[in-house]
Amino acid sequence: MSAGTASAAGAVGRAGDSRPVLVLLESNTTGSGREFCAAARVRGLRPVLLARSPDRYPYAAADAVDTVQMDTDDLDAVLRACTELAERGAGLAGVTSSSEYFIAPAAAVAGKLGLPAPDGDAVAGCRRKDRQRELLDAAGVPVPGFRAVTETAEAVRAAEQLGYPVVLKPVSGSGSVGVRLCVDRAEVVRWARSLLSRTADERGAPVPREILVECAVSGPEFSVETFDREVLAVVGKRLGAEPFFVETGHDVPAPVACSVQAELGRTAQRALDALGLGWGAAHVELRLGPGGPVVIEVNPRLAGGMIPAAVRAARGVDLIDRVIARVSGQQAQAAAGGSGHAAVRFVTVRCPGEITAVHGLAEAERSPGVVYTHCTATPGRRVEITHSFRDRLGCVVATGSGADEASERAEAAARLIRIELSATTDSDAATDGDAAVDGERG
Repeated sequence: MSAGTASAAGAVGRAGDSRPVLVLLESNTTGSGREFCAAARVRGLRPVLLARSPDRYPYAAADAVDTVQMDTDDLDAVLRACTELAERGAGLAGVTSSSEYFIAPAAAVAGKLGLPAPDGDAVAGCRRKDRQRELLDAAGVPVPGFRAVTETAEAVRAAEQLGYPVVLKPVSGSGSVGVRLCVDRAEVVRWARSLLSRTADERGAPVPREILVECAVSGPEFSVETFDREVLAVVGKRLGAEPFFVETGHDVPAPVACSVQAELGRTAQRALDALGLGWGAAHVELRLGPGGPVVIEVNPRLAGGMIPAAVRAARGVDLIDRVIARVSGQQAQAAAGGSGHAAVRFVTVRCPGEITAVHGLAEAERSPGVVYTHCTATPGRRVEITHSFRDRLGCVVATGSGADEASERAEAAARLIRIELSATTDSDAATDGDAAVDGERG
C-alpha cells in the first residue's frame, strides 16, 4: 500500500512488513517531526502518523510515511486507533509526539496501553503556564512574579502591582505565539484585549480566555536540555528585537562560564523535580537575572528550533534517537564524538508578501562547517509577519572549533539564503540578514 491517508488497519496492512509500529500523534510540520520518523525506521520500527489534516505534513508524503486521518483531539478515538494498531501486524512499539500540543495526550494513551511513557498528569499540568508557575513557586524554584487574569482591567491591575515592564502571554501555547513585552498601561490594555479576544490557537484548537501577566526578567536567555533528568546541554538563545521574543538562533554549548552552566542546570533539575517530571526529554527555558537563574518555562518534551541537531553536532548525543528508544523500550545509543560547538541561525524576512524565488540554499549547504540546512519558503507561498516561530522560513546549523567560529559560520551561511517577495522593493524583499543573524522561539 502506498503512503497516505488510511484506516488504522490499512496503516499496518502492507504485505510482508513485519516491523512494529511507532505511533506519532500529530507532529511538528518540519524539523524534528520528520526526523522522528527517520529515527524510528533506523531502529526497525514503522512510523504511522495520526493526524487531523495529514496535508499539514509534506514530509509524510515525501518520505512515504503512512498516515491515519482522524480527530486527534478525541482521546478515546486515538486510543481505539492505537489499540487497533496494537492488535494487527507486528504490534505496537510505542506512542509519542513531537508536537507541543500532543505530548500529554500521547503520554496518556501510551500509559493506558501499558507502553513506556512519562507521567501523563505531570505532563498535562505543564501545558498550563499559570499552574506550572504555581507549582514551581510553591517549591521555591525561582520564577517571575505573575498573575493569571481573564479581563483587561485585571491585566492592568496585575501589571501595576508587579511593576512595569511586564510580559503578557497566553496560558497555553508555544513558539513565542502571543508573547509581548509591555512597558506601560496603554500597551497592556492593547495587548490584553488582543489576547483575550482570541478563541483559537494557530492550529485552530480552542483556547481558554485567560492570560498570564508576569514581571519581565532582564538578562540573557538559555535553555537546558535534559534526558531522564540528566543535563545534556546548556544552550544560549538569541532573540529578536523587543517587544517580541522570537528566537533567531541558538549556541551549543552556551558561551558562558562552566560555573554558570552548572547553576542553570541545577535550577532546571529543581524545576523538573517540582513538577514531577524527569522521564525522557525536557526543554527548560531560563533567564539569568540579576539574582541568578529564573525559570521562564518548563516543556516536558524535546526542544524544537533545531536544537537537537545542534546538540548532536556539538556533543554527539542524538536526542531524537533517545526519545524513540525510550518510548519503544529500546536501549539508547552511546554518545558519539562531537565537534564541541555548534550554532543555529534562522532565516527571516522583513515584510509580508508572496514568495517569488529562493536563492542560495545550495551555497549555504556547501559552506564551511554547515551540517544542516532547511528552508520552508517556496514560490507562491504567502508570508505574514507574526512575531512568532512562524516567521522563521529557514535555518542553518554549523559547527566550529569554538563558539565564535561556529557562530560566524552559521551566520555567514544564513546570509546566503535569500528569499524574494513580490510587491516590495529589492532591498526590502531580500532576507533580513540582521534579523536572521542577531535576532523560533521552537
